Amino acid sequence: MTTGAAAARGAAERVLQRVVLPLDGDQDVLPLYVDGQLMAAPKGDAAPNPNAVQATVAAPGTAPTTDQVLGRTRFSVPVGERASFATYFNAFPASYWRRFSVVSAVRLSVSTTGSGTVVVYRSNAKGNVQRVSSVVVEAAGGPTTTTFDLPLKPFTDGGWYWFDLHAGSDDLVLEEAAWTTSPTAPLTPEQAAKKGSVVVTITTLNRPDYCSRLLRTLGEAVQPGGGLDGIVAEVVCTDQGTQLVSDDVEAFPDAQRLLGDRLTVIRQANLGGSGGFSRGMYEGLQRGHDYVLLLDDDVMVEPEGIARGAAFADLAKTPTIVGGHMFSMYQRTLLNAWAEGVQRWKFWWGPSGASEPNHDLGMQNLRSTPWLHRRFDVDYNGWWMCLIPTSVIRQLGLSLPIFIKWDDAEYGLRAQDAGIPTASFPGMAVWHIPWTDKDDGIDWQAYYHARNRVVAALLHSPYPRGGNVVRELLTTQLKHLLSMQYSAVELRLMALEDVFAGPAAMHGELPTKLPQIRALRSGYSDAVYKADAADFPARKRKKPPRKGREAEVPKGRLAVLKTAALGIVKQGRSVDALAQSNPQAAVAHQDARWWMLSQYDSALVSAADGTGMAWYRRDRGRFLDLVRRSTALHERLAREWPELAAQYRAAMPDLVSPESWERTFHGTPVAGQATPVTDPAKR
Repeated sequence: MTTGAAAARGAAERVLQRVVLPLDGDQDVLPLYVDGQLMAAPKGDAAPNPNAVQATVAAPGTAPTTDQVLGRTRFSVPVGERASFATYFNAFPASYWRRFSVVSAVRLSVSTTGSGTVVVYRSNAKGNVQRVSSVVVEAAGGPTTTTFDLPLKPFTDGGWYWFDLHAGSDDLVLEEAAWTTSPTAPLTPEQAAKKGSVVVTITTLNRPDYCSRLLRTLGEAVQPGGGLDGIVAEVVCTDQGTQLVSDDVEAFPDAQRLLGDRLTVIRQANLGGSGGFSRGMYEGLQRGHDYVLLLDDDVMVEPEGIARGAAFADLAKTPTIVGGHMFSMYQRTLLNAWAEGVQRWKFWWGPSGASEPNHDLGMQNLRSTPWLHRRFDVDYNGWWMCLIPTSVIRQLGLSLPIFIKWDDAEYGLRAQDAGIPTASFPGMAVWHIPWTDKDDGIDWQAYYHARNRVVAALLHSPYPRGGNVVRELLTTQLKHLLSMQYSAVELRLMALEDVFAGPAAMHGELPTKLPQIRALRSGYSDAVYKADAADFPARKRKKPPRKGREAEVPKGRLAVLKTAALGIVKQGRSVDALAQSNPQAAVAHQDARWWMLSQYDSALVSAADGTGMAWYRRDRGRFLDLVRRSTALHERLAREWPELAAQYRAAMPDLVSPESWERTFHGTPVAGQATPVTDPAKR
């Protein structure tokens, strides 16, 4: 009698990755799970290379549909058609397992009913594809299980494994499939027995609907057969808002019922992301779990990714931070971030190596994107989804008390300095509200961007005076000044002044700094948004644009310098009287760059999310004052950098210790309560 793949596994085999289908039946997200038949992509008169990923495209009319999805693990391939599992969630990221884990070979088990062919492929770091093996399966009375034992040795620099299904004279149905450790390279008894417990920790602020739906998804996944039973031991939700997740009537009751004793909701003052995530780390330590999984509240999660991340961490050669990728909540095949690093010379984050942000896997799938086949080393992973061993937390401490921005990047750099790697792990991901509709460089978060960038650089820059970071900061100030974004400039000056004040006040300022920031911004017109252009005076302009043309993007270094010089010269002139009473133009957010805004004395500028606009107005006196203060503070920063770096590095152990954070958690009143509410079990 034939058996299913799960029953065929030996006792010492460890499931690394199940093949899964979407939970919600969304056609838009299906390309992340299963792909259609390929055809050669013509390139002029040259014959296509059948082994090159870039030489293949999806054949017309072969895209899978949700009608073929028969369950969480079951998929039907119609007679004569083909389906590929060379996809983000179902291809096996062999190079990551090769680099970080003790696993040296894997077994692919594919259970099918019906007739057809199972074909296994692999790729290398260049994106070239090789057919590895194939097996013809015949229709039988029950499922047929086909296994392939596959080495990981050839995957040093990159590459994936995957399989395709070709239906024969009958429909071919995938019943289940899994990638496990292989009996050809068995684990030691200790490795096979290791199965660490995970506490999922979520930080939420006034997003009860998003957060309660996330909790419900986790509750469903921890049920028997849901994929996370026996993996996720607890879920801790730190609620820092005034709109409580527990008050959401749509999803929270279901989440509470499904999670039962696994769920704890903690009320806490708003200590920002770093305070919420530190609370999650702290709770993980207190509760004795092996891993803390940090999750944002405004995400949808693929639960299988949590199981994969835990297995990857269990089998890592050394304790490893395992990070998940981020897809857009709105354009669900858009991969926002794949691999991230910090450029040390200017100390700014960005894509690592040749990886590309905002890649749409619905338009260019895994097989047609060569760079996705490389393995990328990263400096850090965003805390929208990040699994951290508690042994690492004991060694490194919790987050810096910096409220928001740079907490995840700094922690990754701290881990790197201690020899602890971070892996941004394919197949582990969330869908997140995208940052493309935000402009947090000029709103209240401008303060945190500037201060925390400097603090992180003081702690981790390998250059004696921070490399180019001070010059970069001053250049950014000038761009904001030319753009009439005076509130952002003031916040960034406040940030530097607080850096000079030293690290001693950082914990105490967590609950108090944001009100100060909001109060400062309220006095600036560029920070006051109204819903519509009709809420402002009519646009008027004394002189039309020269030759009817508005400002154009300066091309080349000389053009940039010339545009900046003209903008600076303009700041010394008196402001057009008409521009003081009426905006000269309306500028769309995507066009609101310094070289455009520096041409005006006033302009209506749209918000990044399209919900309103603000009236930017040039102020000659304010410009000159801010230039003077900015120059003085940045010169001081460059001069005092070595002393400040020594001061912050000496303070680091106390800043991030669980004991310091515990005093902050329990010493900060929660809004509407006399004392903070903690874990009910510890009252």
